Amino acid sequence: MLKKNIYKNLQQLGGKTSLPNSPESAVLESVENPQLDVDYLVRFTAPEFTSLCPMTGQPDFAYLMIDYIPNTKLVESKSLKLYLGAYRNHGAFHEDCTISIARRLIKEIEPKWIRIGGYWYPRGGMPIDVFFSYGEIPKGLWIPEQKVPAYRGRG
Repeated sequence: MLKKNIYKNLQQLGGKTSLPNSPESAVLESVENPQLDVDYLVRFTAPEFTSLCPMTGQPDFAYLMIDYIPNTKLVESKSLKLYLGAYRNHGAFHEDCTISIARRLIKEIEPKWIRIGGYWYPRGGMPIDVFFSYGEIPKGLWIPEQKVPAYRGRG
C-alpha cells in the first residue's frame, strides 16, 4: 500500500535557504500528522536562541524549549530553525519574543497543546524566565519536565 506523500509541498527542506530578514517574513512550513490516531509529544530545544534588546541593540540569549502535542499538522523543523534564527536581528523584550513564538506556532499548526519555556540568560545580573502554555493535555499522555537548570551558567 502506498502512503500519500505528505512532504511534497515543502519548499525549504533539502536545499540552501537564507535566513529570513525578520520573524514576520519567515515561512513556517508544516506537514500532515501521519500518526493522527495517537497523542504524542514533540519537543524542540534551542539552547542558543538569540535576539536583540530593543533599547540597547545588544544581543540577548536564551535556552528555548518548545513542547507540543500535534493535532493535524507537524511543524517542519528546518523552517522552525529558520524562523527562530530570524530573531537574531529582531529587537524585543524576552517576554515578547517567547510569547510571539508560541502564538505563531499556534496560528500555523493549531496544536492540541503547546508550552514554551524561555530560559533567558542574565540581563543586568538577573535571568528572566518566561513560560506559556495553551490547550489541554490529553489524559494519560507523558509530559516530561523541561529540567532546564536554574541559572548557574545555564548548562
